[in-house]
Amino acid sequence: MNYLDQFAFQIYPYIALAVFLVGSWARYDRAMYTWRTGSSQLLSSRGMRVGSNLFHVGVLMILGGHLVGLLTPHSVYEHVISAPQKQLLAMVVGGVFGMLCLVGLTILLVRRLFNPRVRATSTGGDTLLLVLLMAQLLLGMYSIIVSTHHMDGGVMIQLGEWAQHIVTFRSGAADYIADVNWVYKAHIVLGMTLFLVAPFTRLVHVWSIPLSYLCRPYQVVRRRTATLRYDR
Repeated sequence: MNYLDQFAFQIYPYIALAVFLVGSWARYDRAMYTWRTGSSQLLSSRGMRVGSNLFHVGVLMILGGHLVGLLTPHSVYEHVISAPQKQLLAMVVGGVFGMLCLVGLTILLVRRLFNPRVRATSTGGDTLLLVLLMAQLLLGMYSIIVSTHHMDGGVMIQLGEWAQHIVTFRSGAADYIADVNWVYKAHIVLGMTLFLVAPFTRLVHVWSIPLSYLCRPYQVVRRRTATLRYDR
């Protein structure tokens, strides 16, 4: 393992997460009115509903799968499902929702680049963010293909150990992925980079999950009563 691996997989994750947390707090505190998704649906609704829905469903399922798959210790699930079976499940589920996300993101990116009204109001950061997300998604999809060459679940366990060492602030995290395929390393580095840039882009709205919407009170609606006049 060289110094680049040590920095990228032991030090850089903490830098990215620190910037993500502190930067998000600073933006909310100093520029609260910029804390928004910046939706362009009012400018043009063409492709927005389909693209946005596919992208969000896909990316939420992918993120959920990553969190559960990487942060659940092998000793917890080994009595229920073996490592090879878990890897196959991750490949199938990730492939399905990855394709949904890819279709949705492609629609949004094409719309951002080629719809005149949307492009006129877009910033360079908006376009760069979509390009980074597309690159990260393509790396993830390609990693599924690479995974078919080692179906024993060994690399998946190594990646899980790396993630668990990072979140528990243990040293030696980089040792677990020093010898894995380059696509996994690129996927991790770009993923951390997305955390790094999130506070300075519209990605910051991931904090604003509308959980209160699920338990909102009933809306009181009163029928408007018409007043009738009778002439005598």
